[in-house]
Amino acid sequence: MGCTVATTTPLHIKISTHPAEQTETHFIFPPNTTRRRELGAARMVHPVAEADERGPFGSLTAEEFYARHGVVHTSSTFVNPRGLRIFTQRWVPAAGAPVVGAVAVVHGFTGESSWTVQLTAVHFAKAGFAVAAVDHQGHGFSEGLQGHIPDIVPVLEDCEAAFAPFRADYPPPLPCFLYGESLGGAIALLLHLRDKDLWRDGAVLNGAMCGVSPRFMPPWPLEHLLWAAAAVAPTWRLAFTRGNIPDRSFKVPWKRALALASPRRTTAPPRAATALELLRVCRELQARFEEVELPLLVVHGGEDTVCDPACAEELHRRAGSKDKTLRVYPGMWHQLVGEPEENVEQVFGDTVDWLTSHAAASATAAEGPQ
Repeated sequence: MGCTVATTTPLHIKISTHPAEQTETHFIFPPNTTRRRELGAARMVHPVAEADERGPFGSLTAEEFYARHGVVHTSSTFVNPRGLRIFTQRWVPAAGAPVVGAVAVVHGFTGESSWTVQLTAVHFAKAGFAVAAVDHQGHGFSEGLQGHIPDIVPVLEDCEAAFAPFRADYPPPLPCFLYGESLGGAIALLLHLRDKDLWRDGAVLNGAMCGVSPRFMPPWPLEHLLWAAAAVAPTWRLAFTRGNIPDRSFKVPWKRALALASPRRTTAPPRAATALELLRVCRELQARFEEVELPLLVVHGGEDTVCDPACAEELHRRAGSKDKTLRVYPGMWHQLVGEPEENVEQVFGDTVDWLTSHAAASATAAEGPQ
């Protein structure tokens, strides 16, 4: 996919004490360090620890689960210009708890805003953030041909329509961050590039699809045949990738079983026109990395065989953002929530720390000089 950067040793680290100052931070973490255990002990536990292979809430009902975590959940739908009913949902701190910022969550290909993604949304809400998410067309509870995205633009428009009322309910000076996983990371970047004034507070990109891993791509003859297949039969499912996404994404077996237990997830190969469009999105982003200007936290598994870690490193190197941090975690797979619990606490502890520090900096800036 055009990304050739490959880093095997830690780079120089330059850290600013204020997110608004120029920073370029690059971390490559060694696994199983004492420091990681010390940090994890002081952080919130990600709710995935309470899930089991049957469902995200474990032995609890949804209502019991949300009450346990002090989070209020709501959902709604809207009909987009193409006549499809699109599903959205929110998780906010319970009444009386302060809201320090907002997070717009964007899920990945074949995923949804429910199931494991909503556990991360609850994690953010527990940290004081109002959180909203949307199911893309053909995903989750939204209408549309399953897993079919022949054009990314309508998906971007659905995200903008879903997040507009959310942003209106949590307006500035509260910051609103983007959080995207896999394809959702690519969508988050495209949303920023479509409206830099609106999406300027920051983005967390988790396993972002800036390039497909060579270990996931088919032999080159099949890749070239994709163009013809997409033109002749755009909705055909082709064995275009090597293996299915959950098997390559979730390291812990019971978490892999949990991902597959969703009645709305498919492990079928991608449709021809969809696969072609996802590759085009990667090429577009790679050509526009320098245009990215918002504060960035890029987290990526070093053994991600779905979305290429080298492309995440290239994004970090080339992005025009003055405040950007890359954290590559050796040995971790594509779905960082699918790691052993110690790894999950490391990654999402780092993520919440970044969101919290940037929200605090925004609050300080809004107050002005003392």
